[in-house]
Amino acid sequence: MDEWLIRFTEPVIVALDLIALAVIIAGTLRAVYDALRFLASSQHDRHERRQIWINYSHWLVGALTFQLAADIVESSIAPDWDSIGRLAAVAVIRTFLNYFLERDAQEVRERQRENP
Repeated sequence: MDEWLIRFTEPVIVALDLIALAVIIAGTLRAVYDALRFLASSQHDRHERRQIWINYSHWLVGALTFQLAADIVESSIAPDWDSIGRLAAVAVIRTFLNYFLERDAQEVRERQRENP
């Protein structure tokens, strides 16, 4: 493989991993803030609690998307079985998270329509 390609892609991989980490940290801080605010409130609405976790899962899916991008770039310069396996694992996790996230979001929307 050409050296220039490796030199170019390595910082891109690190940058994408850092972005994923930043998204995870930001989402976690937001979820903790929202959860503490929810616990401190006098009303404990089950739908609001579920919305906190749905919002958090959006952050996690975003982070997984950046990790998937980093893994795709990495597998383009080092296509060994380990990197392909990691790429497949991240893709499967992201797919399942998206599926369940969308299902939960649809349930919340239906409940909000029933109880405005």
